[in-house]
Amino acid sequence: MIEVEQNKMKYCLYARKSTEAEEKQALSIDSQIKEMKQIAERENLTIVEIRKESHSAKESGQRPVFEEIVKDIDTGIFNGIITWAPDRLSRNAGDLGKLVDRMDQKKLVQIKTFGQNFTNSPSDKFLLMILCSQAKLENDNKSINVKRGMRTRCEMGLWPAQPPTGYRKVNDRMAKCEVEIDPERADVIRQIFEKISYEKWSVSKVHTWLRYDLNFKTHRGFHLSIGNVFKIINNTFYYGRFEFPQGAGIWYEGKH
Repeated sequence: MIEVEQNKMKYCLYARKSTEAEEKQALSIDSQIKEMKQIAERENLTIVEIRKESHSAKESGQRPVFEEIVKDIDTGIFNGIITWAPDRLSRNAGDLGKLVDRMDQKKLVQIKTFGQNFTNSPSDKFLLMILCSQAKLENDNKSINVKRGMRTRCEMGLWPAQPPTGYRKVNDRMAKCEVEIDPERADVIRQIFEKISYEKWSVSKVHTWLRYDLNFKTHRGFHLSIGNVFKIINNTFYYGRFEFPQGAGIWYEGKH
């Protein structure tokens, strides 16, 4: 049972969609707002304010709009939240705890989603925690699977990130993480190594040659800085070995 009469309820409509790849199928922010406003009108609920956010809910304390809502609940501006689904509110234990604590304190009276209501009853809070914890479990499993997939590709000699200048990704969906020689830039990269190794050029001289003699640019259209040149000549990828993740001390033989 809701402990505050419905005409005293003040709801914040919270709509969130992460920009991360795993949320591509999530309902858009505008669609979430449209659906929940229809429910509010049908049930005669008072929406004091609509708040939107485009941040991941994986980690606690990373969503400024959510944090503002929690503060506004503490000051009594809102005592209810309307949102599309529990995972819009939290995919981590820290933010979930903030909501449950405020339900225990009777500051947050109700959380209404598209298909459920959550109040301060033990069973409602338990269900809310299960649903949000399930979302966290999905995130954790995705992270493990992504890391496992990257490690497998590394063991196959494939570089699971953006290739360095002089290489480019193979433009084939079936050849994920495979790289090939960039015909526009590879010869210049080869010359960098030759000029430093055989002609004893300094990095500064190489940088001047790249910038002013060749007007050399990366595939993104940027000139190489002196720091970039240092990274190139120290990058083991160019002679067939790579470390991933960097600094982990785990080395692989590349098939490039």
